[in-house]
Amino acid sequence: MTLFNSFSYLLPFLGSLIGMVIAFYVRPKTPTSLKLILAFSGAFLLGITLFHLMPEVFNHPERPVGRWIGVGLSLQILLEYLSQGAEHGHSHLKSDQKFPLFLFLSLCIHAFVEGLPLSQQPELVWGIFIHKIPIGMVLFFIIWNSRSSTINKLFYFFLFALMSPIGGFVFLNFKTLINWQLPITSIVIGMLLHISTTILFESNQGHTFNFTKFITILTALGISYIL
Repeated sequence: MTLFNSFSYLLPFLGSLIGMVIAFYVRPKTPTSLKLILAFSGAFLLGITLFHLMPEVFNHPERPVGRWIGVGLSLQILLEYLSQGAEHGHSHLKSDQKFPLFLFLSLCIHAFVEGLPLSQQPELVWGIFIHKIPIGMVLFFIIWNSRSSTINKLFYFFLFALMSPIGGFVFLNFKTLINWQLPITSIVIGMLLHISTTILFESNQGHTFNFTKFITILTALGISYIL
């Protein structure tokens, strides 16, 4: 296994854990800090998609790339219906409610699919790492407040953190998936486009200009461009 492949597994895992640790120890008192983190991750994902992933897949005009991007958009809409928008910062679960199984499964499917092309896309590794931090925070708040034992909660946290690395591992070790690399990457592009644009639109609710958020978004786009 190359050094990059090791990092492609490690970074998404660490991103999830970092988000959960931040949520446990810091627990932001206002939504402002989380919204800035979400805005940065959304802009970073959008930049990775626009500057790196899309030029690569559209370099194959003979393949129906747009069709697969549409599949990714549709898949993400379905997953967000099940997850109630947890991918972009929504958390509707109140304290002491049952464990949100469908929400958790939706986030795991999302993480698994976006992890499939990790070993082939170095820029995507960093995008998912950044993206996993706010998702890890939101997931922590949702699961930690659910009616479940601490051992089960820790198991679910660990399982979610593993899903993107598992996706990358499956892609590398099932050789038939290599023939599907372009469609898979295109599906992930569709998913990321939906998530990133939704995050950015929702972070600007009220249509008021926020200079801090604007600089955050520009910084994220700039970093994603130079990767």
